[in-house]
Amino acid sequence: MAGKLSRREFLRWSALVGAGLATAPVLNACAPAAAPTPTPVPAKPTAAAFDWKRFKGEHIEALLIKNTQGDVLVQYQKEFEELTGITVGVDQPPEQQQRQKLAVEFASGQTSFDVVYYSFHVQKRLFGKNKWVADVRDYLNDPSMVAPDWDWNDFSAAGKAWSAEADGRIDAVCNKIDYCILYCNKDIFAAKGVPLPKTYDDIVSAAQKLHDPSKNIYGFVGRGLKNANTMLWCWMLLGWDIDVIDSQLNLNTTSPEAIECAKMYQNLMRNYAPPGVGGFNWNESQSTFALGQAAMWMDGLGFATPLEDPKSSKVVGKVAYVVQPKGPKAQWAGMTGDGMGISSFSKKKGAAWYYCMWATSKLIQARSLSVGAGSPPRISVYSDPEALKNLVVPKEWVDTVVASSKIGRPALPIIVPVTEFRDIFGVALNNMIGGADPATELKKATEEFKPILEKSEKG
Repeated sequence: MAGKLSRREFLRWSALVGAGLATAPVLNACAPAAAPTPTPVPAKPTAAAFDWKRFKGEHIEALLIKNTQGDVLVQYQKEFEELTGITVGVDQPPEQQQRQKLAVEFASGQTSFDVVYYSFHVQKRLFGKNKWVADVRDYLNDPSMVAPDWDWNDFSAAGKAWSAEADGRIDAVCNKIDYCILYCNKDIFAAKGVPLPKTYDDIVSAAQKLHDPSKNIYGFVGRGLKNANTMLWCWMLLGWDIDVIDSQLNLNTTSPEAIECAKMYQNLMRNYAPPGVGGFNWNESQSTFALGQAAMWMDGLGFATPLEDPKSSKVVGKVAYVVQPKGPKAQWAGMTGDGMGISSFSKKKGAAWYYCMWATSKLIQARSLSVGAGSPPRISVYSDPEALKNLVVPKEWVDTVVASSKIGRPALPIIVPVTEFRDIFGVALNNMIGGADPATELKKATEEFKPILEKSEKG
């Protein structure tokens, strides 16, 4: 089990690294920043000390997620195998199934995989507390285990902070940071002369003006499905400059700000969203927007590729990628992050580290940027001529990524029972879509979740 670091100690350390996991000052994924962890800066490796063929002949298993980032890794896997002589078996299930598989296998004390792709915003505290993934600091400090051009210091402060634990461990290497943005259908806005939103009030106003069910056009679409919908509410709540759970583990879920945010969520989803939105996750929302049936969609920025694909989208060239508008008290872009880790139970950690290193290399990160697979944590990719030249998404999307990185703030609380939090408050939000009173629902959810949170911190 992990060391007995309290959440308060964790958040205090996070503030010191300057990456803002607790208080969330500006997190710039594109501008150079000092290393945010107490870990010594790894010695610069030399070309003579490193050999990509060191683990030639070994076979590893990688558990990825079915998303655009995972697709990039699968697409170029043969390059890794030719480069290293390591063969890779890949399992790429959908996100929810993958998380279930992780929980079951790690709890059993053995895993079928050596490399794991996981979500910091959901699993960071759980993985860190149980030490389910290996600390990679020894590799980072060993010139014979780091490719000369890999460069740990090319990772942004936000990327390093996501990767590190409070005790200095580096449990994974960040390979993607995502920010909440507002997707707008420019044609629908232009048809009625409505300007793109700059504030939350603008969002509500635009939804009212553009909502036209008689023409199969809805003013707004977003996550309404239990668990998934909590993410959308948390993204919105940052506009009131408040974290859903603060550094003292106080639940701000019945605060006036939380209730007002819930009312906004209810208004948009009940009055201006498509029928059945209570069953929508990101994929149903994406499909609705891609069919040209929604004026606005609030979600992570990693969906540009399918929206700009003429084979699957009717809104190619019609999408405005808008930095998250300003709320009543502040402007923040809710931030999530993913990383590549090595199972603590793997017997092939060296080969697994090589895969992690390749998966987070400058080349793979540049390719991820070019196809719009989230926001790479590497600084260099945003000035990489090849990445920018080969973009399959509009340059406007890259500009939105860069702007969002300057106002990034973690949306979900970094706690062990994240799933329970999302489930319990997800029921409350889903009930609101059906017409339930927001204040009443949030009070019930808070009373149900509070003992779960307290118990998790005592364990």
